Amino acid sequence: MTDLTQTQLDFREGMSRLGAAVNLITTDGPAGKHGLTASAVCSVTDAPPTLLVCINRNAFAHDKLVENGVLAVNVLASDHQDLSMLFARYVEGVDRFGTANWGTMETGAPVLGDANVAFDCTIASRQEMGTHSVFFCNVQAVSLSDQARHGLVWFARDFHHLITETA
Repeated sequence: MTDLTQTQLDFREGMSRLGAAVNLITTDGPAGKHGLTASAVCSVTDAPPTLLVCINRNAFAHDKLVENGVLAVNVLASDHQDLSMLFARYVEGVDRFGTANWGTMETGAPVLGDANVAFDCTIASRQEMGTHSVFFCNVQAVSLSDQARHGLVWFARDFHHLITETA
């Protein structure tokens, strides 16, 4: 591992203070079913509906996403914290998809049945930047939960729960 500059260390600390939704990025296809936890997801445009997803090129699932050409962005609720940790690191022989209710939509990528929202996408393009790939993903289908549940965010290197107001 190379020594990090002070600017890189400051950047990492600064980014830890940028709260972000916790998501499971999942895929299935010729390279098999895979997934990982990610917070670097954002909207690009609604015409056509497009998301940006950043994945470290050293992540186990990275090349599987590229080969499959599809992914789902599953936005987690606060009660998914343990599931998020299960997907955060690859462990040989652990069936991550055996611990929750999964389905599929248009692309065949795994969609979490009780996600706050799931975006089913095809990968339109990929740009490499430093250690990561930036995937531009065309949304093919959206699955919204019946009501917004408490959210799960990553901030200051820890999980936090967003509580929704009840009417």
